[in-house]
Amino acid sequence: MKFENTGIENQTVEFSRLTSLMEDLGFVLAGQWDYERVTYDRKFETKDGVFYLRVQGFAVEGEVDRGHAIVKLLPPLLGKHYYPHGVEYGEGETFPKALVDQSQKLLSQIKEGIAKINQ
Repeated sequence: MKFENTGIENQTVEFSRLTSLMEDLGFVLAGQWDYERVTYDRKFETKDGVFYLRVQGFAVEGEVDRGHAIVKLLPPLLGKHYYPHGVEYGEGETFPKALVDQSQKLLSQIKEGIAKINQ
């Protein structure tokens, strides 16, 4: 599921400050980055399965591995994990309303956090 019009897509923010914000909100960067791209995941375990809220971005200035890149964010995704195949983000997936609501709240918090960082 792709979240549209969250206010974070196309926002630019300094990588280390973005990572700090995302970690404060329970997202994990782990090894999901390279010189140009970053992926933050927030895991949800529910009675309906395991889900991930994913926020991705790419460097528009600098390199991610140096820690001072400027990252432009893409539209966030919500996906369901299927063992052993991985996470599916397709339109055919169904998501619990409470999970979608919680994800939207987190995306609003990210938007607010980026606004404070970019003041």
